[in-house]
Amino acid sequence: MEHSAPKVFMRSLLFSYVLSGLLLLAISFALYHFRLKESQVQTAVSLVYILSCILAGFLAGKGIKKSRFFCGLAAGVLYFLVLLAVSCLINRGLTSNTRELLTALAFCAGGGIIGGVVS
Repeated sequence: MEHSAPKVFMRSLLFSYVLSGLLLLAISFALYHFRLKESQVQTAVSLVYILSCILAGFLAGKGIKKSRFFCGLAAGVLYFLVLLAVSCLINRGLTSNTRELLTALAFCAGGGIIGGVVS
């Protein structure tokens, strides 16, 4: 039974956001327990973006089974767009500069591509 592309992407994003939540919870525990520096937290959050998008790309590539590179790219970009939309809603606009946004987009797209290719 073949799944439709929207369902595959929704499922992959759901699992990737669950992973993000768990990893961010672990980071917050480490921040509290080990008194991490801001640079360490920023690095850890970037790794969460990458790992979550790798999972999203992997699941999207496995689900669609064609054009895995582009499925992974799409999953990573969708992850970023949802993250950006939620951030804009919560903060009532963009609070990050263009460089930070492009860096996060590159991490998400790259992670998604890696996941898609590996699948």
